[in-house]
Amino acid sequence: MKQRAPLTLAAVTAALAAITGVAALTAPPADGRAADGKAAARMPVERSLLVCPGPSSSDIAETTYTSFTPGAPAGEGKGSARLLGATKDAKPVLEPKEPGKPVGATASGADAPALTGSADGVLAPGWTAQLTTKVSVGRTRGVLGAGCTAPGTDFWFPAVSTAKGREDYVHLTNPDDAAAIVDIKLFGPDGPAKPDAGASESIRVDPKSSKTVLLSSLVPGAQLADATAHVTTRAGRVGASVQVGEEQVGSDWLAASADPAGSVVLPGIPADAASVRLVVFAPGEEDADLKVRLAGPGGAISPAGNEQVHVKAGMTAAVDLGDLTRGEPGSLLLTPADPKKSAPVVAALRVVRGSGAKQEIGFIPATGPVGTRATVADNRPEENTTLLSLTAPAADAKVKVTASPGTGGGEPASQEVTVKAGTTQTLTLAPAGGKGAYALTVETLSGGPVHAARTLSLPHEGIAMFTVQGFSDDHSTVSVPKAAQDLSVLTR
Repeated sequence: MKQRAPLTLAAVTAALAAITGVAALTAPPADGRAADGKAAARMPVERSLLVCPGPSSSDIAETTYTSFTPGAPAGEGKGSARLLGATKDAKPVLEPKEPGKPVGATASGADAPALTGSADGVLAPGWTAQLTTKVSVGRTRGVLGAGCTAPGTDFWFPAVSTAKGREDYVHLTNPDDAAAIVDIKLFGPDGPAKPDAGASESIRVDPKSSKTVLLSSLVPGAQLADATAHVTTRAGRVGASVQVGEEQVGSDWLAASADPAGSVVLPGIPADAASVRLVVFAPGEEDADLKVRLAGPGGAISPAGNEQVHVKAGMTAAVDLGDLTRGEPGSLLLTPADPKKSAPVVAALRVVRGSGAKQEIGFIPATGPVGTRATVADNRPEENTTLLSLTAPAADAKVKVTASPGTGGGEPASQEVTVKAGTTQTLTLAPAGGKGAYALTVETLSGGPVHAARTLSLPHEGIAMFTVQGFSDDHSTVSVPKAAQDLSVLTR
């Protein structure tokens, strides 16, 4: 394979300009201060990119797309945004026109496309999109929710499987004008799984297109009940998500875990979870010994018999936590058993609600803190459908939660919430008189980091169909050194 030449400084600067709309000749220091010691300015990004996977292979699937920007009020600038099918000549599916007002679209059947798109100007900061699919019957029945993500080059998916009864597909979407080349590696309880010759390497994803890869096809004959998939690119960038279908328990999307870290938070375990299974992978060269705690409304406790988990380097570990929450919503906290010895991990939870033929599956990956601001776009105003979970793992924190108008109207609503250290607080918040899907935005006001997730419940014929989406910092501003602020022309 031909080796790529290293990027020049000019090329890096151009790439940054393309992503953020703001270019700097020198990167700002880690503390956010300019070279003269003064704080570097925070400026809104001028361009955002999103990629959404193809919703479903079912002919009876019903999909809702929702897009929202929580940016500046109307009249404070111009901007445009559009999401269109991941084909070269696709027509727009969603075109937001104004910050603060979500827009939606629906699609039916297996032909609903993967989406790619961009937003600029006043619509770029914090631009978010969500797809929610409901399949009422069949092997893939369930509610499948996925937040659209920025394209990237490195993704970790703990909690995948190649076992009998599971069908896990990696969805790869290329938003760019050049082909992307992708590698997929699987790690089981004994380390790297031996792939079929050439099957998992140099997977080509054509420009402006999407591709699905069945994980079990990469390692024929291997029955990995609990595994971790590592998706990387050799060239280009992609959006990556895993769609899971499991016999008797339905289907859902598994989003990528937060980047490897010594401590991780998995927020938003439903109060009525019948089964919770933790899957952890240590990608570094050191084993990880982790303390396991459940942060509930009254504080954090260690589950009896599962107070700690040992994860060998390069191997996937799994722990069955049973009905962990016992009637109260919570979040799982993983921290080093020895504070002086920390090894990075990625993690996810497989959660089942219901029993017998009425079971439904969902996944909760580790998520980063909401940071300054984070949004999940598709929430429903009907009673008991949307529940927000807020977790402060280390210190008390105060956040502001805002519900936007719905796609069909309504007035926004907001509420300030104090989250005590080591607890998970839940609330429901909807726009007054809201109709249609609405967005929830969480802003950190003070205190320590907060992690958040939204559970959307859409029951069907006695099945507690649900999906959980985590909130991620929208990175709607960038630190710009003084030298860059003085440039009179910034181009993309």
